[in-house]
Amino acid sequence: MTKKKEMPVVETNLRKDYIAVPDVIREASGININGKRFKAMLFTTDIAIIMNNNADAIMAVYPFTPHPAIIEAITSVSTIPVLAGVGGGTTQGPRSANMALFAEAHGCLAVVVNAPTPIETIEAINEVVDIPIIMTIVSEYTDIDERLAAGVDILNISNAGNTTELVREIRENYPKLPIIATGGPTEESIKATIEAGANAITYTPPSNGKLFSKKMDKYRKQEKDDFES
Repeated sequence: MTKKKEMPVVETNLRKDYIAVPDVIREASGININGKRFKAMLFTTDIAIIMNNNADAIMAVYPFTPHPAIIEAITSVSTIPVLAGVGGGTTQGPRSANMALFAEAHGCLAVVVNAPTPIETIEAINEVVDIPIIMTIVSEYTDIDERLAAGVDILNISNAGNTTELVREIRENYPKLPIIATGGPTEESIKATIEAGANAITYTPPSNGKLFSKKMDKYRKQEKDDFES
């Protein structure tokens, strides 16, 4: 039996405090995009978090009209590839296609379109970019064949508490299709989503408020210890 090689770990004082994605995500097969494998996608648009994490890519999708300034800001600070939201719900047609082209020009790994995206918009995006199109699937009622024919390359499944079941259903019908999925809040739910057929997982990091709360507790304890010593 081949002995597993030990990997050296190098951390610096100021950069060792970062958002770590759950280790269980590494059990996923990953998705190979243009020669690089991606397993853990961090779902955030927070610049500070984007600069301090160990994920494979950033899922930069947000509930507002996509804007070039947001893509530019995120890509200017991210040290890992970005999957950029380009609309599809309120924002459609030429604007989404132009946003997609802008995202590609700024080095984004792929573009992400929302569940309501019309076929015509997917086709328009597919005509102007040479990066994958990821479509978010939020229910079992989406016509996947139609979206794939229009140019969608990867599915991003987000169906709240029923995500694992939807992943399993889609995987049975599409054995080779690349699937990203939200893994849920626990390692058990993430593992179940991977076992259902997800190739990669999107992980939502703690909010700034929660992170600051932990940091303030640490500082309070430090001051107390210093006072009592």
